[in-house]
Formats: sequence, structure tokens, C-alpha cells
Amino acid sequence: MKIKPLMDNILIEPIEQSEQTKGGIILPKTADQDRSEEGKVIAVGPGKKDSNGKLIAMEVKEGQKVLFTKYGPNEIKVDEKNYLIAKQDDILAIIEE
Repeated sequence: MKIKPLMDNILIEPIEQSEQTKGGIILPKTADQDRSEEGKVIAVGPGKKDSNGKLIAMEVKEGQKVLFTKYGPNEIKVDEKNYLIAKQDDILAIIEE
């Protein structure tokens, strides 16, 4: 199934963060931990219109890694995989490596 976000919505694949102790032991994510705040942009909508009807372009692009607000995006499940749908306002930063 292919999802195309509308307006200023963004489809994000969350990146699960594992914690690592000082000794190098990796602790896997468990159900009682908060959800990720980092993800990869899978698809973006065209943008939203201002009060004059002019399209405001999106600042994020497919393939970028982003930081987003913890509880802003909505969780969805597509083909047994978890994704998030966020508004552009929920994106805090683009991660550049």
C-alpha cells in the first residue's frame, strides 16, 4: 500500500533508539519507554495554503532524518509496519550527518 500525505502532513518511519551503557552494553527499547523522537521522512504532502490561497512549500524532503515532538504525530500501521503522520509544525529539526 502506498500512502501520499495531504497538505502539510509528513509520513515518518520512526528510528528506534537503543540505549548503551558506559560499559558498552546495548539495552533494547522496551514497551514502557517513550516512543522515538527521531525518524526518516518517507513521504511529504505538497504543503498548505495561506489565507491568500498561495501554497507554502514544505521544508522537509523524502529521505531526510528529522527530530519531531514526542506526542505530536499520530501513529498508524501499514502492512504490519508502524509509521507516524506529523504536521510540518511538529518537525523540530532536520538531522544532517
